[in-house]
Amino acid sequence: MLGASILFAEAIRGQSAPAELMPDLQPQSEQLFAQANQSRAAQGVGPLKWDSALAAAALAHCRRMAQEGELSHRYGGEADLTDRAGQAGAHFSFIEENIALGSYVDQIHSGWMRSPPHRANLLNPSVDHVGIAVVAARGVYYAVADYAHGVRVLNASEVESQVAGLIRPSGVTIRDDSALARAACALDRGLPQAASGPQPQFVMRWQSADLTHLPPDLVSRLESGDYKQAAVGSCSPRNVEGDFTVYRVAVLLYTATGTSPKPNY
Repeated sequence: MLGASILFAEAIRGQSAPAELMPDLQPQSEQLFAQANQSRAAQGVGPLKWDSALAAAALAHCRRMAQEGELSHRYGGEADLTDRAGQAGAHFSFIEENIALGSYVDQIHSGWMRSPPHRANLLNPSVDHVGIAVVAARGVYYAVADYAHGVRVLNASEVESQVAGLIRPSGVTIRDDSALARAACALDRGLPQAASGPQPQFVMRWQSADLTHLPPDLVSRLESGDYKQAAVGSCSPRNVEGDFTVYRVAVLLYTATGTSPKPNY
């Protein structure tokens, strides 16, 4: 979720320096980082790891905030938080953001902790990475903290192995050959025209940054008892800009006879 912005001081009207001339105030960023982990530890929440890509995204937005003067999570012509972080090279399955301006850094952290939505973002046990940026303009500090649940970058074989691990508890056997599943993954629907051998009775394709669970429809199929084997294939995701971490997967389900239920591609 995006925490609503907190205004700690009146923005001083006037011209700010060009964005490229606004230095990243690293000591202040590091102070907010340390305070965040101190507050999380006090609440029994795991520590955040510093993420340089998230920090780069935070800095770009922080400079824009300082130029605009008024706080916002998104300005006209600017990408949204997910795209900003992805374009900066961050890999994640969940992301949220706190923004603020204040006269000094302690005021920013304490303000976040006093504000329920900002506090929820900062103490969220589902996030494990953060990038923070602070710049000075108009006599105050502008701060952005981008919190995310980091995603490990996986190759196609690793994706297939992880999805197969989610299927096995259902009792469905994983087929050794993933060639047909990979080919089906690259299609919008159906199977390759040259497909030979046993044909699947159900094909599920999806894209997600989160490979910790299967789509509900696929789970229902696995729980039905109608299917005995599955093939898993991964391919390049569709319509993804920047480096946002998304995986595209196809799972082919086979019955014992290969004749029922009715094929659903």
